[in-house]
Parts: sequence; C-alpha cells; structure tokens
Amino acid sequence: MVRFLNRSAGRLSRHRRGPLAGLVVMLLGLLMTGGLYAAFAPAQAGSAESDTALAAKGRQLFLVGCATCHGQNGEGVRTQDGNQIGPSLVGVGAAAVDFQVGTGRMPMAQPGQQAPQKTPVYSADEIAQLAAYVASLGPGPAIPDESQYSLAGLTAAEREAAIVRGGQIFLTNCTACHNFEGSGGAMPRGGYAPKIRGVEPKYIYEAMLTGPQAMDTFSNGNLPPAEKRDVIAYLQSLETQPAYGGFGLGGLGPVSEGLFAWLVGLGALVGFAVWIAAHTTRSEKKKVDAT
Repeated sequence: MVRFLNRSAGRLSRHRRGPLAGLVVMLLGLLMTGGLYAAFAPAQAGSAESDTALAAKGRQLFLVGCATCHGQNGEGVRTQDGNQIGPSLVGVGAAAVDFQVGTGRMPMAQPGQQAPQKTPVYSADEIAQLAAYVASLGPGPAIPDESQYSLAGLTAAEREAAIVRGGQIFLTNCTACHNFEGSGGAMPRGGYAPKIRGVEPKYIYEAMLTGPQAMDTFSNGNLPPAEKRDVIAYLQSLETQPAYGGFGLGGLGPVSEGLFAWLVGLGALVGFAVWIAAHTTRSEKKKVDAT
C-alpha cells in the first residue's frame, strides 16, 4: 500500500513539472476569475444592456416627436434661407434633455424666441429613454445625481456656510437676469429670465450645467459642482426667509417699486391736489353767492 501511494505521488509530481502544467493552472485561474466576476457583478452587465434598450426606445420617441425640428439623427434642421429650426443635439448630453423635456419646454408647438415652461408631455420613463438616446449621439453632461445638489450629510454649520457662499455666487453671477431673489425678469430681444424660486433643485443644477436658451453655461470647469450646490442651497433658503423689508411687491425690485411709487404715491398726490382745488372752488362760490 505504501509503495502504491509513493508511486502515485511520484507520477503527480512528474505531471506538475510537465510543460502543460502551467497552461492548465492559468486556464483554471481564468475560469475561476470569470466565474467570480459573473457571480458578483451581474448588475453592471445588465446596466449596459439597459442603456442600449433605453436608447433604442428613445430613438423611436425621438423620430415621432423631435425629428421634425432636430433631424432624424439629432443633426439639427435649417430652412432653405438658412434659418435654424432646431439646433443639433449631438453632444448636449442627457442633462439637457432631462431639463428641457422634464420642465415641458420641449417639444415646442412652434419655433420661437424662448420656450416657456409648461406641463411635461412625456412621462418620466419616456424622458429617461429620450435622454439615453441623445446621450448616445455624443459625449455630454449626464443627469446629476441627488448627492451633487443636496446638503444631506452636512452639519448645521456647514449648511449655513454653504448658503452664505451660494448667496455670494448668486449675487455676483445671476442677479442681473434672475433678480436678487430669483423672481426673474425681462431680457433683450423678447427673452426673459424665468422665476427660479420653487424650482426642483435638479433642474436648477441642469440649467447651470447646460445653459439653456439665453442662459450662460456654467460648466464644472468655471463653476464646480460644490458651488452649484451652494447656489441651490441659497435659493432654497429664500423660501423660508421672511421679507424683512415688508411688502415685497413680487420681488421685482425697481420695476415694481417705481410703478408703485407712480401709481400710489403720485396718484395720491394728484388726488389730494384735485380735492383741494375742488374744495377751494366750492368755498369761492359760496362767498360769491353770499354777496
């Protein structure tokens, strides 16, 4: 028995030293690695397939609702005289689609100076499909994650500091168009800056990231994600901040204040002057009648 075991061990030892032993060990290692990867990372493979499926469904929606203005492949459409009907969507990214379609600005009934916000036409799933298709046309900004624009996880002191920083950034870069408290305002050539009070934080972040219509683009290169988050925190703080100056007149600043001064202030003075003149006329008439 001992001799048999010794002979078996000797044969195994010779096989291990054979030229094919290393190749067999390497193949076994590759098989084990592939099996472990497939077992512990199935979600990643499913995600790639899901993106492809979303893009395919999004293209069908795009051809029906968007291709008339943006072209069948998102290349944009121009008239014969060179006027732009719809711009190219190559490289605008999923964030631009999520903003424009999610806020109801797209699709537009007809080309115009500026697309107004309205009730969305597409559902959330359809918006995700359209965004996946446009993202497949070329690299561009992705839809931001909630962690990028939320203050969750910060202490109370850190939240206050973020609001202060956001207020400074907003007053420097945004008040010229959106007013000092985000109430919006008129713009040249028939445009306007919309009210951004009460807007969903994700859409504010996407607007800064993509620069829709007349708005400037604040990419992550010139306004880092943390500063975008701070601006959103400042705008959210305005919702609960009391109006220390009294009646805010819609927060439109000099426009509404000047109109109030003309209509109420000067109107009251004119009315008082008319009353005095009428009272003086009656007094003089009584004197004439008495004589």
